[in-house]
Amino acid sequence: MHTVLPFEVYPQHIWFVFDYRLPSLETRCENSLFRAKKFHSQKFNTRAEFEFYETNTLGYQTLLHHFYELRHLGLLYDTFKRNHDYLRISLTDNCNLRCFYCMPEEDISCATREQLMSPDEILNIAKQFVALGVNKIRLTGGEPLVRKEAAEIIAKLSALPVTLTMTTNGLRLHEFVPQILEAGMRSLNISLDTLNADTFTLITRRQGFETVLNNIELLLSHGIHVKVNMVVMRGINEQEINDFVRWTVDKPVHVRFIEFMPFSGNKWQGEKVVTSHEILEHIEKEFSFISLGKEPNGTARKYFVPGSLGTFAIISTMSHPFCEDCNRMRLTADGKMKNCLFSNGETDILAAFRRNEDIVPLIVQSVLNKKEKLGGQFGGDFGELNAEELHNRSMIKIGG
Repeated sequence: MHTVLPFEVYPQHIWFVFDYRLPSLETRCENSLFRAKKFHSQKFNTRAEFEFYETNTLGYQTLLHHFYELRHLGLLYDTFKRNHDYLRISLTDNCNLRCFYCMPEEDISCATREQLMSPDEILNIAKQFVALGVNKIRLTGGEPLVRKEAAEIIAKLSALPVTLTMTTNGLRLHEFVPQILEAGMRSLNISLDTLNADTFTLITRRQGFETVLNNIELLLSHGIHVKVNMVVMRGINEQEINDFVRWTVDKPVHVRFIEFMPFSGNKWQGEKVVTSHEILEHIEKEFSFISLGKEPNGTARKYFVPGSLGTFAIISTMSHPFCEDCNRMRLTADGKMKNCLFSNGETDILAAFRRNEDIVPLIVQSVLNKKEKLGGQFGGDFGELNAEELHNRSMIKIGG
């Protein structure tokens, strides 16, 4: 029987401060000092009022008893009542491709080994996020599989009680299939913007098209759910939209068409964006399809051609943003936390961790600082957006 708290609980008004222990990698907080502070309610108007009530009536142990009831609400709510339980970790800012929309044309310096989070640092920082309610972790890059310790990191994180997945360009997947299966990964995202070898070379400035296709087939043969991320760019690959849809008819692949987004150095222009409406118009010329809607916290609106083995979806960041129920946080390869893909601010989690400081308050504050939409940097008519005025990293420095 649960005791009812003597005040109304609003998750966005609760602060949890505790000394966290994670025995056997379980998501339980045992033998921890726990305090919940509730502000902005009718009963408590100030910190002093609540602390008096807490000390003389509830007591710390009673609050600790209620931790298990409150945890399902999530500990990482922002000021817009969004719970953050999905962490994307970049393993490296290096890549074996040179896609122009991700990596600037000019030479860029990659983080040194000392600047990167080590495998143990990644694991221990991830544990702190899991303690705060994270239940899904995606590994990104750069290209995560070019990291020397990629297999080690995958193995370490697979011990956490989360859904572990990854976004990759697919070039080295054949080298990691045993580790992927051992880690329990059952769904992977593959970045592939074209089904034409020449266009692949144009976009990536590298070879490897056939290798990527073969590795997608390899994953499918092992029963792994494959999502293909295709950034649609006017004048480059929009004519291939229906080729990708046709692929979903014949193969159990799940294509996600992504609107071209602005990042530092990627020479974004509004006229290059092919909107979700235009994408659907392309598809309607050849296919009948059924809308499957958008999952909670999802970024993609899904569709299905009757009789298909796969599906297609559209990520409409520019024309119809999906920020209202965003649950994502990002850690860059050098340990900076970004609360939004487009945020102009970062929180140095790694530096604090290396100083043996408590990183939980930093994580919580970063989430509380999250803007309502698109990092607070733009919105409305993207056709009037000047990408040069945005303050952000290049995509490869953020992590996809």
